[in-house]
Amino acid sequence: MNTLIRKAYRYRIYPTVDQEQIFAHNFGQARFVYNHFLAECMDFYKKHK
Repeated sequence: MNTLIRKAYRYRIYPTVDQEQIFAHNFGQARFVYNHFLAECMDFYKKHK
């Protein structure tokens, strides 16, 4: 008998104003890096189809 049990945990954080600013800054940088390398991959794909 194969029984699959999935568990999930949800966490909620309550950051301070300073922590919110740090999160916003870090997520903005992560978004920039992701979009930059996504554009690089798309350009490479277009050039080497």
